[in-house]
Amino acid sequence: MDYPDLVPGILRRRYKRFLADVELANGETVVAHCPNTGSMRAVNVPGCRVWLAPSDNPARKLAWTWELVELPQADGTLASASVHTGRTNAIVAEALAAGRVAELAGYTQLKREAQVAGSRLDFRLDDPRRGSAFVEVKQVTLREPDGHGYFPDAVSVRGTRHLEALAELAAGGQRAVLLFCVAHTGITAVAPAAHIDAHYATTLRRVAKRGVEILAYGCRVSHQASRPASISLAGRLPVALERELVTANDAD
Repeated sequence: MDYPDLVPGILRRRYKRFLADVELANGETVVAHCPNTGSMRAVNVPGCRVWLAPSDNPARKLAWTWELVELPQADGTLASASVHTGRTNAIVAEALAAGRVAELAGYTQLKREAQVAGSRLDFRLDDPRRGSAFVEVKQVTLREPDGHGYFPDAVSVRGTRHLEALAELAAGGQRAVLLFCVAHTGITAVAPAAHIDAHYATTLRRVAKRGVEILAYGCRVSHQASRPASISLAGRLPVALERELVTANDAD
């Protein structure tokens, strides 16, 4: 997925969930739309460089949209993380259409938003010979100090409901898949965030045993002229279902 010409700035604060103050290179502070309803734990870091998409649409209240944040890593490098959750399904849809998700390649039809078991899942894939596959996508950007990515970053009743819907499909003989789209280039493995939402973690482990496939794929941010130019799904990452985060308090 290609980005428009992004503009760099420094994040000063995020507030009221959908607003962020960003200082541009000329010293001007602008208010940008923050397209993320989550807690943004670990990616809402004032002082970090962020990238904004400009808009000249006069109907918009805000002329800027926050797309990416660059986060310092322990080895001195920078990781890029997408904060725009609205991009996630587009990234995955592009990869599915191109056959870049090996486990889901070969289906001939792709439909967005499938109503099943009282929930709305992100994708339904169909093929006359293979049948259907139902796919729910979740964006992962929470990287804890142990180096793993965790989901969710806040208690997610809706996310747990999606797991139950997938489990019902699997129990009925349908193919049901949970796909973690890891939109943080510093994450190399994914685990359930039991330290944040123990019920979700327990449910995830249970539905995996009931036939729900759990996949995780990383993202790649490509640059042109030192600016982020595109974001796309990259290779598969391991999922550690039984991993438990050990905090400093736990160690004591």
